[in-house]
Amino acid sequence: MPTLPVYEMSARAAAGREVYARNFGVVPAEAERIMNEHAGAVYTREAFEAAGGPGWQGQNLTDRDRSIAVITALVAQNVTDVRLSTYLTLVRRAGLDEQALTELMVLLTAYLGQPCTSLAMEAVRRSAG
Repeated sequence: MPTLPVYEMSARAAAGREVYARNFGVVPAEAERIMNEHAGAVYTREAFEAAGGPGWQGQNLTDRDRSIAVITALVAQNVTDVRLSTYLTLVRRAGLDEQALTELMVLLTAYLGQPCTSLAMEAVRRSAG
């Protein structure tokens, strides 16, 4: 199996690694280890580059806003595993409580339908406390 060239992390990727670390609640090196373990080095590099861009670095959205957007996107794709739990934890740290998350799932039911949101609501309840 060919080896990958040594990767010199750009400033943008370093900023993205910081985002992942903050979202996971770990130090940057641990975020990189987790990502590499789950998705591989090539994917991780691209994910860090993307997270280092304006979506997570811009000044007009808060982590709360971003987390709600990501949760909505994940629920729309019927993702209810650890990826959703990560953002549920982040949005709770940013101030949303269980009532607000329940209201979000009820709102999303009107736009996405009950199958996706009922599974997501189970994830909300499972990840509480």
